[in-house]
Amino acid sequence: MKNILQEKPTDKLLGRLAASMSFVDDYNIKDKKVLDIGCGYGWCELNFLDRGASELVGMELTESDLVTIRENINDTRLTLVTGSAIEIPLTAQSVDTVVSWEVIEHIPKNTEAKMFSEVFRVLKPGGVFYLSTPHASFWARFFDPAWWLIGHRHYKETKLRNLAESAGFVTDQCVRKGGWWEIVGLLNMYIAKWIFRRRPFFEYFVLHRQDQEFKHKSGFTNIFFKFVKE
Repeated sequence: MKNILQEKPTDKLLGRLAASMSFVDDYNIKDKKVLDIGCGYGWCELNFLDRGASELVGMELTESDLVTIRENINDTRLTLVTGSAIEIPLTAQSVDTVVSWEVIEHIPKNTEAKMFSEVFRVLKPGGVFYLSTPHASFWARFFDPAWWLIGHRHYKETKLRNLAESAGFVTDQCVRKGGWWEIVGLLNMYIAKWIFRRRPFFEYFVLHRQDQEFKHKSGFTNIFFKFVKE
């Protein structure tokens, strides 16, 4: 992704990013080989390396998408590759854990089943797949400018569950998180980043509110899944 604000990866996470990391069980990271589909600037990599991953593969579509993470994270356990979620450049049964945060909604429309089958292919038996994506609730879609402008996809729990189970996965966990402060943060990001080319307004105030919100047991803006390949 184009780093227009020259952001750097950080291990000081709040809001949805912190919720994503807390959703992942330590035993699926420590001493495991992990694939991160859509690694972005590397915040997930910093977290997983600190939690003892034995090997970590970060994947993005193009080399230009990997510039930030290459410049800021130097660890022999980390390998960076280019590839697509629907054509993963790894051998079958080669990783223990796969994570994909807010990626499935960006792959080509109607290729979600291919993504699930590819993740299933590269996972070892007993491996796990963690995924998050925007939830298809009324308010989450209504306040998402990208949903109105470009058809940014949101998903129902049943659709993702059916796609995963058709690929051979068993659903282990599903939770919905995030609410009104997540929506405020989303709108703030769009306005600040894409109109004013600056960091979000009142960034840390909003992030701390989001952080508290994501610690609640339920929400309506984002959906988190854990699938198992038995």
